Amino acid sequence: MIVVLDQLTKRAITEHFLPGESRIVVPNLLKWTYEQNVHGAFGLFGSSPVLLIGMALIVLLIFWYSFRDAARRSRLVRVAFGMILGGAIGNILDRLHYLYVVDFIDFYRIWPNIFNVADSAITIGVILLLFSSLASRRHA
Repeated sequence: MIVVLDQLTKRAITEHFLPGESRIVVPNLLKWTYEQNVHGAFGLFGSSPVLLIGMALIVLLIFWYSFRDAARRSRLVRVAFGMILGGAIGNILDRLHYLYVVDFIDFYRIWPNIFNVADSAITIGVILLLFSSLASRRHA
C-alpha cells in the first residue's frame, strides 16, 4: 500500500511539475516542490544510486535481524517494519527508475528538507520501533 501511494504521488509530481517548481497547498505551511534528490537521507551519504541502494538493503537486513524476534510477538513491530520496508522499496524504485528520489512535500515554514511519502513511512516506522523498544524495556 505504501509503495503504491508513494509511486502514484511521485508520478503525478513528475508529470505535472518541472524540477524546482513549487505550488502552495496550504498558505504559510505546505507547498508541493519537485526536487530530484540524488543524495541519501537528509542529503547525506553521497550520490551514487548503486551505493545508496546497497546501503538501503543492508540497513533493511540489519533492521530485520535486530527486530525479527520482536516482530513475532508484536503487531506494532510488524507494522513498523512494514512501513520501513515499504518506504525503502519506494525510494529504491525511484533510484532504479530515475537515478534519484522524487521529493515533493515541503513544510517550508517548519522543516528545512523536502521529502516524500516513502520518507514519511520510514520515519514513522522507526519512531514506532523506538516506542516498541521502550515499552518492552519498561515491561522487562
